[in-house]
Amino acid sequence: MRELIKGRISSFQTLGTLDGPGVRFVAFLQGCPLRCVCCHNPETWDKNGGTQYTAKEVVERAERYKEYFGKEGGITLSGGEPLLQADFVTEVFRLAHEKGINTCLDTSGCIINEKTEELLDYTDYCLLDIKYTTDREYRQYVGCGLNNPLEFLERLNNKKIPCRIRQVIIEGLNDSTDNIKRLAEIIKKYPSIEKTELLAFRKLCVSKYQKLGMSFPLANTPETPQFKIKLLEEKLAEILKEE
Repeated sequence: MRELIKGRISSFQTLGTLDGPGVRFVAFLQGCPLRCVCCHNPETWDKNGGTQYTAKEVVERAERYKEYFGKEGGITLSGGEPLLQADFVTEVFRLAHEKGINTCLDTSGCIINEKTEELLDYTDYCLLDIKYTTDREYRQYVGCGLNNPLEFLERLNNKKIPCRIRQVIIEGLNDSTDNIKRLAEIIKKYPSIEKTELLAFRKLCVSKYQKLGMSFPLANTPETPQFKIKLLEEKLAEILKEE
């Protein structure tokens, strides 16, 4: 049976407020093909790690918290990279819809194929990372090209799936006005983008890397001050108002 499709999950968060609209039940899926230098979840990289659950088990867990979701909340599948387990995500989202639960996909947009196309048919909302705005930066600091997330964004737009663009701002990498200008040009092209979040780079993940016996690539990079985020947000808003 389709509902017995299994997926690997690293962890759950029962009442998340930062993982899509409203209050959400969040599952962090195991496995990621990327190696972002700012990754905060290195424990999710191994596609063979985590614990196996059926799609039905995940939705049953989410349903326990349905009374807290309100009109906007629901279930979010994050990672790792959920697109690596597209069949599983599709089934979770399909079953969630049967229970009247809103679905949100939190992704890098790095994988596009027939399976991800089907997944989007059951996706109500998307959190999409646009980590950098040049192909060189993407290949150097992420592990794929800029075309991948942009093509995924095109699919979201074609299917009229509302989405939120997020970018972690890192000193010396993407904290420039030029980056913000390029990001604005991307945002202007896609009406499905309803919100953009600039997030301050933090190093709370260092202990995770140490526990895994790994070095955090940005250990010597300073955390991004909030005033810098505010300045870049103001610049982005200013550019988006221009026609």
